[in-house]
Amino acid sequence: MKKYILTLSFLVIAFASCKKGDSFDAAAQATKDDAAIQTYLKANPNITATKDPSGVYYQVVTPGTGANPTASSAVTVNYTGSVLNGGQFATALNLANSPLTGLIAGWQIGIPKVKAGGRILLIIPSAYGYGNNSPAAAIPANSVLIFTIDLLSFQ
Repeated sequence: MKKYILTLSFLVIAFASCKKGDSFDAAAQATKDDAAIQTYLKANPNITATKDPSGVYYQVVTPGTGANPTASSAVTVNYTGSVLNGGQFATALNLANSPLTGLIAGWQIGIPKVKAGGRILLIIPSAYGYGNNSPAAAIPANSVLIFTIDLLSFQ
């Protein structure tokens, strides 16, 4: 009986390890995201976004005044978020004292590019948003995200 259970266990493990489709190709997704962003920018010539070395696109709409926040800053913002190929999924006014380190990577890259009182448009590849996860029904896995963020203050 033990031999039967051991053999059955081995077969289950062997078949499970052969399961196809579980691999995620991050490089292929990054290429796909960048192509989608390029198409979006061509269709929206009023957006003059710059590509950060990370792959996050940004447009400083209003630079703001004073110093820039740092990676360790806590920020207070107004923002609107949408999916590149879909609709708006979030709006928040006066989101207060949120540590940048606790926010998505795209925000950590983009928000320090403006000063208090500034506004920035971020177009965030999926790897710097929620990746291949779907945090809500309105945000499918591997979504390119667009945020308009007003940096009200930081500390």
